[in-house]
Amino acid sequence: MTSLHQTYLAAGQKSAEVTDWSARIGWLVGLALFIALVYWLMREGWKWRGTLQSDLPELPARPSPTTTLNGGGKPPPAGMPDEPGRVKLTMSGRYHGSTTAGQWLDRIVAHGLGTRSRVELTLTDAGLDVVRPGAADFFVPAAQLREARLDKGIAGKVLTEGGLLVVTWAHGDKLIDSGFRSDVSAEHNEWVDTLNNMINNTEGAR
Repeated sequence: MTSLHQTYLAAGQKSAEVTDWSARIGWLVGLALFIALVYWLMREGWKWRGTLQSDLPELPARPSPTTTLNGGGKPPPAGMPDEPGRVKLTMSGRYHGSTTAGQWLDRIVAHGLGTRSRVELTLTDAGLDVVRPGAADFFVPAAQLREARLDKGIAGKVLTEGGLLVVTWAHGDKLIDSGFRSDVSAEHNEWVDTLNNMINNTEGAR
């Protein structure tokens, strides 16, 4: 084989390598554009869902001196006590989202209800206090609680059977399911029993 022929082959191999890199870069750019498009479509869908749910009332604030007019804030809803009362249960865990009651894929995003986050739950005589670092807190008055149960999925999140505490509550003219998971899953049964007993007692007192 002549030196000229060898030089030609070497040049051909280098040329092939450049062609391979160009194809790989093009594929990566295409993939990045596809991911960006999917993200944009999801974001627009989220915004559109929020627009459709714009009629959902503002979430109730927890009863405390700062939520009264004298404290410079908004008054609590009619019938809600100014103080939360004694603490029944507390829980640290995760908030996995809210949906229309009975429709685990019909996610509610209005007022920050669609944002997954860490959560600190406190159940008192006044209701359920939901504190979410980095997301909007909300409060469910005792009179608005409807049911508690164990489930395995909500808002596109699927866990093991019984791995999710789902609380059903009324807000405006809508029934909402909110899903929570404790850091200690053994706590779920106690929460279901305590919430349902509280709901039954509240309904019996009406």
